[in-house]
Amino acid sequence: MRLGINFASPKPPTPSPCIFMKPAIAITMGDPTGVGPEVVLKAVSDKKIRRLCNPVILGDEAALKYLISRPKLRLGSPKFQISNYRIINLSALNPKKIKPGKPDKSCAKAMMAYIEKAVCMAMSGDVNAIVTGPISKEAINKAGYNFHGHTEFLAHLTNTKDYRMMLAGTSLKVILVTIHESIKNVPKLLTKEKVFKTIEIADESFKRYFGLKKPRIAVAALNPHAGEGGLFGDEEKRIIIPAIQKARQLGINASDPLPPDTLFYRAVKNKEFDCVVCMYHDQGLIPLKLLHFEDGVNVTLGLPIIRTSVDHGTGYDIAWKGIANPESMKAAIKMAVEMVRRKR
Repeated sequence: MRLGINFASPKPPTPSPCIFMKPAIAITMGDPTGVGPEVVLKAVSDKKIRRLCNPVILGDEAALKYLISRPKLRLGSPKFQISNYRIINLSALNPKKIKPGKPDKSCAKAMMAYIEKAVCMAMSGDVNAIVTGPISKEAINKAGYNFHGHTEFLAHLTNTKDYRMMLAGTSLKVILVTIHESIKNVPKLLTKEKVFKTIEIADESFKRYFGLKKPRIAVAALNPHAGEGGLFGDEEKRIIIPAIQKARQLGINASDPLPPDTLFYRAVKNKEFDCVVCMYHDQGLIPLKLLHFEDGVNVTLGLPIIRTSVDHGTGYDIAWKGIANPESMKAAIKMAVEMVRRKR
């Protein structure tokens, strides 16, 4: 597989000399056959978003113009003009031949090109952060890439070994130790080092990007009742507690392994914690999406660049119908701007 960019070592982008300048945010269009183009257009047409940042759209200009010409897109403003925005055209698709909901090889390759260019711009300091539109593993495979999704591809492009997925909303933020894995494999995949590294990345990221001097990190247990002293499993004793102890030796404010059935209540209702480290995908995403189904944000922590994304898929069943909800895209842009400003 040949990639368009190759970095020997990750280098953080050069920050803007003026903290009062609106940050430049690269926004990738996502899969052209999905809802990505629509939610991007709807988001950047929002005056509140334009007041926060200077959006740079990476995608296919012809496809975007074609979508704008369709009245049912409902952009909200009849004066919306694509010429008012900075667009980096990276593909030459024929919008009349694009089949919504049916990814093909040309659209899939274009989708990956948008991501590569965005990473290149962020690494060189041309933009302050990137926000990615939705893609699918099906489309990634059609393009000839062997990655599970954005997270793994971005880590590859930036030569990042230790990274974690965070799903975030205003009331809850969860960080995952394991991501897209079978439930039966999770206990075998958990190690002291993986749990510790997740806690450490959470601590570093919340200090760097969210302005917290000593983040309060809750650690979810794997088993019911946190194992009940070993009756329901010993992963807490063997793996999770030693990882927490190692983190505490570095001054990290991490909790004991807490039963998930009460932990999220404490995090959301009582506001006892700033984030929750979860052992597996659904442990964190079920409560997150219950609270933030429409405005959740996917953030990749541990990268040398700031990257946020929508917390939803390509929506092939509603693609190009004008009914896609842009709130997650707006939230992703707002969080990217917040992270840029906190970092400055």
